[in-house]
Amino acid sequence: MVNMAQILKSKNLATKFQIMVEIAAHQPNIQQKDIAPKLGITSQAVSEYIRELIKDGWLDSQGRSRYRVTREGVDWILQMSRQLHSYAWFVSKVIADISATTAIADSDLSVGQPASLYMKDGLLFASDIISNNKGAKGIAVTEAKKGQDVGIRNIEGVIKLEPAEVIIGKVPNVQDGGSRSTDLTRLEKEIKKARLVGAMGTESLVALRQIGVKPDYVHGVREAAIEAAYCALPFLVVCSEDKVSMLVQRLEEENLDYQVIDLRESLPRASTD
Repeated sequence: MVNMAQILKSKNLATKFQIMVEIAAHQPNIQQKDIAPKLGITSQAVSEYIRELIKDGWLDSQGRSRYRVTREGVDWILQMSRQLHSYAWFVSKVIADISATTAIADSDLSVGQPASLYMKDGLLFASDIISNNKGAKGIAVTEAKKGQDVGIRNIEGVIKLEPAEVIIGKVPNVQDGGSRSTDLTRLEKEIKKARLVGAMGTESLVALRQIGVKPDYVHGVREAAIEAAYCALPFLVVCSEDKVSMLVQRLEEENLDYQVIDLRESLPRASTD
């Protein structure tokens, strides 16, 4: 279950977030009186919030009507925006589930036929076999042959889907040996356990190439890993050491489980040159 964004639980945080975004968009010269009508509050209220934001360390005052968002403030805005994005994604899925959704037919289905729903490899399937066990069921609103897409309405029940754990394979930075100091045998074993593989950092990409593996993701790996985890797909991120903390921070923001595996080779491999 995705947690609700913090700023949706607190009017104070929501207002601070909006003020911060307005200042970030127009810094350094922005009048408090220009912010107030956009938020539907008084200029005095904006002034009080700004004083709190400066005290929090998220804003820096550079004189009358001159404000800048600090680095800590930027980090906070990004954290809140990611929470909003994740919650919006969750809401869109909820709305789709109660209105209409699309599945892959694993058997021929006709309009009005009851269907049971299940997840497999991160995809939603619809079957004409109705189980007495608790689960998700719906009604087909389009005709479909096996393997075709089918529209499903009147969905009842819940598809049991526990988020998968993200595995992070830590590869040494280039100054510490990079791919040359990576335990490639261990890396191959971890890849066999994963459904999807992503590479963060050149050292990681080279290590994968050395064992003949082309990663599924090279760009947008963090977000891909998060979405895969929500779909219960085992995801291995082969990650250079300097990027691990960045990845871990995102996973913790999503409350996802992860495990870091050190792929550093205990003894350097002999050179083949």
